[in-house]
Amino acid sequence: MVAHIDLDLAHAYHPDPQQDSDYALLPLKMSFKAGGAYALLGPSGCGKTTMLNLISGLVKPSHGHVTFNGEDVTALTPQQRNIAQVFQFPVIYDTMTVAENLAFPLLNRQMPKAQIRQRVGQIAEMLELNSQLDQRAAGLSADAKQKISLGRGLVRPDVAAILFDEPLTVIDPHLKWQLRRKLKQVHQELKHTLIYVTHDQVEALTFAQEVVVMTRGRAVQVGSAEALFERPAHTFVGHFIGSPGMNFLPAVCTQQALQIGSATLALPAPLAQQLAGTRSLKLGVRPEYISVYAQPVPGSLPAKVLRWQDLGTSGLLTTECDAGVVRVRLAGTVASQWQVGETVHVQVMGTHSCFYENEEWIA
Repeated sequence: MVAHIDLDLAHAYHPDPQQDSDYALLPLKMSFKAGGAYALLGPSGCGKTTMLNLISGLVKPSHGHVTFNGEDVTALTPQQRNIAQVFQFPVIYDTMTVAENLAFPLLNRQMPKAQIRQRVGQIAEMLELNSQLDQRAAGLSADAKQKISLGRGLVRPDVAAILFDEPLTVIDPHLKWQLRRKLKQVHQELKHTLIYVTHDQVEALTFAQEVVVMTRGRAVQVGSAEALFERPAHTFVGHFIGSPGMNFLPAVCTQQALQIGSATLALPAPLAQQLAGTRSLKLGVRPEYISVYAQPVPGSLPAKVLRWQDLGTSGLLTTECDAGVVRVRLAGTVASQWQVGETVHVQVMGTHSCFYENEEWIA
């Protein structure tokens, strides 16, 4: 049965955790819906693999429990939980053919041979391995071996969930794009609960229905690609998602205005009321949502042009105001019209501007 997974736990490899830094995974409550496709996204050491291993049963949580469809499975092994897991490097039998590797998990379950042939054929077709079914795995490239490893994870129709731990690391960049598309297609066809660990935001945002963004053992936001981009719940999400990430400027709310460096920007009354009394306030705005003008406009800051970079389909203009650096993504021809050293006016206040107090979104 496809699993609905609930976590209510924390985990420390330290025997007597006293502070946040002692935890690999800080206390959290989280649910993964049956049949959903999720990505755990964050930098190395943030707790992604720890969370995956707690779900699979390779690691037992030091605090709390794991449930599958309401049943406590905390003490169960991965086999008892009926989990398939695909690792960063291929886990296959070199002496077997591709077909034998794909069939092996099904033979262990004593599935009838006719059903095994049908299932192996189905997965081989999905992953474009049909022409290699009779080849020994030993002679294949690293890319092909990892496709077999993916196939072994996907081949069992009865698993509760399939967990992927950075499975495309060893894959050629062009093939990565193809395999991400294939995995999405496989999920739509098979309807398994899929949880995918990656540090690559493109991988996470193109594959998953919902992304869990993690940093320093904490899940700081769970949401769709659009939600993570449009309204980051934490400044880390704003920094981590996007290329380049969100601009952040320290600000002070004074009556009906916002003070950013030496500039004073008018605030709508409802927003001023929301921001009144805040401390450690920051204005966050994506480079895509900033406009640049030769003269001051409402919501703009004076800034000096430091450089512009031609990115092909767009240009990246880097400017500096007295509150910090502001990066702006513009059409390439527009970005190139501004000269290095020139003073421009960057419009940072608009419908897409976000406000953060103590690193968390407030307005």
